[in-house]
Amino acid sequence: MSRHLEVREVLRRITASARRLLGAEYAALGVPDDHGGFAQFVVDGVTDEQWRAIGPLPRQHGVLAAMLHETGPIRLDDVRRAPAFGGWPEAHPELGAFLGMPIVDTDHDHDQDEDEDEDGPEVLGVIYLANKRGGGGFTDHDEELLRILAAHAALALTNARLYERSRELTLAGERARIAHDLHDAVSQKLFSLRLTAKAAAKLVDRDPARARAELAEVARLAAEAADELRAVVVELRPAALEEDGLSATLASQVQVLDRAHNADIAFAADRVRALPQAQEAALLRVAQEALHNALRHSGAGRVTVTLAGTPERGAVLRVSDNGRGFDPGAVRRAGRHLGLASMRDRAAAVGGRLTLDSSPGTGTIVEMEVPGA
Repeated sequence: MSRHLEVREVLRRITASARRLLGAEYAALGVPDDHGGFAQFVVDGVTDEQWRAIGPLPRQHGVLAAMLHETGPIRLDDVRRAPAFGGWPEAHPELGAFLGMPIVDTDHDHDQDEDEDEDGPEVLGVIYLANKRGGGGFTDHDEELLRILAAHAALALTNARLYERSRELTLAGERARIAHDLHDAVSQKLFSLRLTAKAAAKLVDRDPARARAELAEVARLAAEAADELRAVVVELRPAALEEDGLSATLASQVQVLDRAHNADIAFAADRVRALPQAQEAALLRVAQEALHNALRHSGAGRVTVTLAGTPERGAVLRVSDNGRGFDPGAVRRAGRHLGLASMRDRAAAVGGRLTLDSSPGTGTIVEMEVPGA
């Protein structure tokens, strides 16, 4: 359960583990919403056809929904005889023995205001098991096993939620940065383009030669704006790290950039092993930022991206260009950081190291090394 950081996958793992561990025919896990029903509901042991036929979940009635407000287990020899039993669709499998266990965040009340403390611990979800294999009901031993599993599940689910929240914050930061880039670059170019087009229109009859020069400037500004938009679109593309891995993801993004820009952009990988997810994500973001700088600011005709494994099971990313280069000290003094602080922060956050080599007229090399597992 703890190896996965996506909430949906953690829920699925918990449900399948509970069903196997206790030898149940059916298992489910419901996560409460703010309205007395379920925000998410995962099942195990039910076919897709059965699940579609069952239809909508109970909202504020029935044994399942009633347990969303309980902090203790419920064990029944036959759930059909429970006072709260009701609302079960015809297509639902027939249930008998039943065991429900809440997944409780016991640390929740430490984070609450004093007025809220009396509400007690937060119910993160409820595990439901039905129909003990081999007949009979669930035992005290089953209940204790499920209690232990639910305690681990609370940690795994909390970690997954925190991870997804941090990812949302990271994405929000990336969106803000891209919006800033759009405002600073594309918006200004479009404004200049509009003014230049107006000037050309006024000069058509009075000074045709100057009007032609202004129209040439319109064409240049339009091309630059199109390049800026292409770069933003590429940055908005979701990175397929989990499905494809870092090398394939970088190769794909370089291929897209190579088609979108006049510069020749190449990628090569050598003996790259799988790296921890955080390190791969940091390498990808640094590569994107370095490519963004090279294509936007350097005037490079060629940009090369390489990714190579190290003997210590880490990796080195290198982004080099043959552009005009710059003086890093002068850039810092002018308040133009080119994302360098962000790249260094990303490297440091995963135990890596980032170096920059550039001077006017010599191009730029950005290199990042990570330690691996």
